[in-house]
Amino acid sequence: MFRRREPVPFAFTTEADTFRSNVAPPPRKRSSAGQIAGRCLFGLTLAAGIAGSLILGMPALSQDPSPAQTQHSVASDDR
Repeated sequence: MFRRREPVPFAFTTEADTFRSNVAPPPRKRSSAGQIAGRCLFGLTLAAGIAGSLILGMPALSQDPSPAQTQHSVASDDR
C-alpha cells in the first residue's frame, strides 16, 4: 500500500539553495558621465510625455455639467 521513498535523482538541486561560494563576483563597471546624462534625459523625456498627455487629454475627459446653448433648427423658426 505505502511505497518506499526513493532517492531524488537530482538531489544536488535541493542543496543549491544552501551552497555558498567563496568567490566574489567581479566589481560592476562605473557608468560614464554620458551614460548617466542619457539615462536622466530619457527619464525626463518619459515624465514630460506623460505630463503632456495628461495636460492635453484632461479637457477631452472633462464633462460639461450642462450645455451652455441648446441647438435648435433654424428652419423651424420660419413657420
